[in-house]
Amino acid sequence: MRIPETVISEEKIFTGRVVDFSIRQARLSDGTVVDREVVINKGAVVIVPLTANNEVRLLKQYRAAAEKWIIEIPAGGLESGEDPDRAAPRELLEETGDQAATWQKLHGFYSAPGILTEFLHLYLATDLTPGSSNTEFDEHIEVMTVPWSEAIDMIRRHEIEDAKTIAGLMAAGLRLGLIGDRANE
Repeated sequence: MRIPETVISEEKIFTGRVVDFSIRQARLSDGTVVDREVVINKGAVVIVPLTANNEVRLLKQYRAAAEKWIIEIPAGGLESGEDPDRAAPRELLEETGDQAATWQKLHGFYSAPGILTEFLHLYLATDLTPGSSNTEFDEHIEVMTVPWSEAIDMIRRHEIEDAKTIAGLMAAGLRLGLIGDRANE
């Protein structure tokens, strides 16, 4: 498939701690020049931590942009050039206190490709050893442990509204045969 536009120029208009903002000028295949507003981010890791009893470790975290508490799977941003395989265990330990003996990379996806460059690397973490979390000074997090079926019901009841959490739980459920054709639901 032919790429329908070519970037002509890019002007960074804001540099932040987590994101940068740019205006890209692009030429469409018919020659028309358009401006694209782009939020640039280094990417992140997201983790579905699953206990030996098929319980999911979730976070109830206050999110300033949403102005409310959101239920999520653990996640964290990547540093420039950081290997996601190394970042995932760090983020799991930091946010839940858990260490996982077994890691599987499940998938990867863009969070909002219409405006944001962020790519999320999704992992399944099992054989968990619990410990103490070490959250950042400005994070407000409560760790929750819920049965797998309850986590899925929380999606059905719209208690889980976070896209990466919904996608992560669905991808993990498909991989493990807990949802889909192989499930006993």
